[in-house]
Amino acid sequence: MAEVEIYSASVCPFAHRTRLTLLEKGVDFKLTEIDLKNKPDWFISISPYGKVPVIKHGDNTVWESAIINEYLDEVFTEPPLLPKDAGERALARIWIDFANTKFVPAFYNLRINEEREKQQESAQTLHSHLLFMEKEGIAKLSGNGPYWFGESLSLVDLSFYPWFERFPILEHYRSFALPSECVRLRQWWEAMSNRESVQAIKNTPDFYIEQYLQYANNTTTGITAQEMRLA
Repeated sequence: MAEVEIYSASVCPFAHRTRLTLLEKGVDFKLTEIDLKNKPDWFISISPYGKVPVIKHGDNTVWESAIINEYLDEVFTEPPLLPKDAGERALARIWIDFANTKFVPAFYNLRINEEREKQQESAQTLHSHLLFMEKEGIAKLSGNGPYWFGESLSLVDLSFYPWFERFPILEHYRSFALPSECVRLRQWWEAMSNRESVQAIKNTPDFYIEQYLQYANNTTTGITAQEMRLA
């Protein structure tokens, strides 16, 4: 019997984070795929926010991907996905927060803004965030290692990666690519792309380009998109 049940959607980068965490932990899990355009009535009883991912583990139901991932790291202790040192662990949480509050909203805003002027503003914001991640993040913390904290994979890597797999959306619909200055981020992206867990659930660029058409023309009715419009 599976130790964890995860309610997920292949198109969702937040759920992608948690599926990767489960795979990296080697946790046996049952996957329940949710059609986000036609969610079953019973789903709200499991997910109070109406979003994926949600996990069930024993008597516990946990939602919100960053919280789920820390829960999984605490419950399934090997391999550890947060640094042991308290200061480094705090830095990891700072960068996870940066992903959630800075990088992800900028990524979404560039996708959903149709007006040329707003697209340019969003592109500039995302460009600035990526340079900040390059210079103040991975370049300072990784040493010579391939991952955010060096040789060891962490929840920081898993928090950012799903949006990089979706970068073809921005390239296709908004002509936005990873800045050339982001050398270490590009190396990290390649290292992440080659991980067994990533390869196991990887989708093609064409899959994302098709799935995110409604984001590009701002007609999506997804909860996250609605929240981003109001932010």
